[in-house]
Amino acid sequence: MSVIYLLIAISIFVAIGFFIAFVFAVKSGQYDDDYTPSVRMLFDDELIKSSQKKSEIKR
Repeated sequence: MSVIYLLIAISIFVAIGFFIAFVFAVKSGQYDDDYTPSVRMLFDDELIKSSQKKSEIKR
């Protein structure tokens, strides 16, 4: 039974370690996306086109 308590304690420490690493990565800008905003205007606007087709069908 004491092994289960030991494993739970170790898993909690590992989870806390991963959480601290994640917070550090977010604060240091690891997940900032500098590429997508520059090419966003090149993407097709599928949602606008489909809503226009629906309005044309209703007429």
